[in-house]
Formats: sequence, structure tokens, C-alpha cells
Amino acid sequence: MKLYPIEAGNFKLDGGAMFGVVPKALWERTNPADQKNRVEMATRSLLIEDGERLILIDTGMGNKQGDSFFVHYGLWGEHSLDLSLAKAGFHRNDITDVFFTHLHFDHCGGAIQRSKSGVLSPAFKNAAFWVHESHWKWATNPNLRERASFLPENIMPLQESGQLNLIKGKGPFLENTGFPFSVFLVDGHTEKQMLPLIEYNGGKVFYAADLIPTVGHIPIPYIMGYDTRPLLSLDEKTLFLEKALLENAFLFLEHDPHHELISLQKTDKGIRLKEHFNFDYYFNS
Repeated sequence: MKLYPIEAGNFKLDGGAMFGVVPKALWERTNPADQKNRVEMATRSLLIEDGERLILIDTGMGNKQGDSFFVHYGLWGEHSLDLSLAKAGFHRNDITDVFFTHLHFDHCGGAIQRSKSGVLSPAFKNAAFWVHESHWKWATNPNLRERASFLPENIMPLQESGQLNLIKGKGPFLENTGFPFSVFLVDGHTEKQMLPLIEYNGGKVFYAADLIPTVGHIPIPYIMGYDTRPLLSLDEKTLFLEKALLENAFLFLEHDPHHELISLQKTDKGIRLKEHFNFDYYFNS
């Protein structure tokens, strides 16, 4: 098995929304804001090469929305899904499976493309799409709080393609998923977000997704304002971080543009960042 970090593009989100009740004077130490109070974000996917399977975890936001949509998100940088796949030696048609942690637009938008004539179709024509069954029901009947994140043009074509597969299980840990990893289920951010727990090259890599989007979110109370059940997120972060520390696992960060892979340590203030690494340099060099 081999893992490849895939940079799908960078954007910005409001810092206050990203850190909830945490004062700006604290969160800006790790995540400085621009003049519009926005912090820099990545959309970093993970590609798993396992025998004949090429499994892509999340796809970024894609590019099918118009300027009126993207103007709010301050797109920056030169990264793209296709360029990153090509750098790893692959094309989107090589992907056999797309595994979604959840269906917020910045995690699944790249899975559906829009033609010049406006037709929506899968961007990965040879892949099976995988979503948790409970999350699918949640996303296709969205609450008012999350409706702006669950875009119909990202979600319904997955079902219409005939490529959609639903994963069942209540967790918090799903074993024997059919993938070369187990899954940690969390419900604080959104219903049944799936976090892959991967054994790799004698170590462990935990895909943190939106439970811990950036290094600045490692402290337990640093919860996003986007979370639907923030008190539950507190408990889930505690369990996830304690498991990672106990198993000496690395965290793979999906949204931190400056930290791909990090290790953790116990301090007087709780679990904190120990070191950060370039993924390819640490694992693939």
C-alpha cells in the first residue's frame, strides 16, 4: 500500500466561524486572519494505492460553481486535484473508489463536474462513491443550519450516476469496512462523519477531516461554529486525540495549508502539537 497527499485547492473561511466561541486573540496565534477576518484553508485529499484499487478520500470543492459562489471563499494558490493526481502519476479515470468523510461542499464538490452545456456528471467515471448511510439521509434532507453546505448539484448526481454505495454502522469504530483502513465515526460536526484510521509503513495515520481541521484546532475546546453538536464534538475530539496519542499515530490534516502531517504530545495544557512533517518526505522518500 502507498499513500499520496493530494492538494485539491486552497480557499478561505471566516475565522470566527472556524473557531466558534474562542476569542480571536487566541486563535489568530496559529491561524492569522486577513482584512476580511478570513483564515487560510486547504482542501487536502488522501490517495491510497492498494493493489488494483486507487481510493481517494474526499475531493475538495471542485470548480463547477460560478464566480458569485467562489467570491465568498477567497480562492488562492495554484493547487488543483488534476495537477496533484498527475504529480502522483495518476489520472482521475484511474480512481476506483471515492470515499467521502461527509458531503459538505468543500469535501465532495470535486466529485461532480459540469459540462459547457450545463450537464452534471461524475468527475470519476470509473469509481464507486462511498457515503455513510445515515449521513446520506442527513445530507439529502438538510437542516437549516447546514443547508448552505449541502449543495444539491454535488449530492444528487452521485445517486443518479448509479455509482453510489452506502456504508452502514453505528460506531464509534467500524472494522472490516472493505477498505484497507478502519473508520472512526463522529457526529458532532455533522451526522456520521467518517474518519479513516490507516496503518501504514509500520506506523498509523489518522485522517482528521473536520474534527481537527487545522493545527489551531487541537485544543479540545477549539470547536468550529459550523458544528451541529459542539458538546458532542468535545467528547469525540477527546477520544480521537487520546487514541492517536496512545497509538503514536500521526494526524493527516485536510484543511491546514501549512501542516500536512503532525505528531502529538501530552503537555500540562493537554494534548498539543509535537512536530509537523512533509508527508512525502517522511513516508515516501
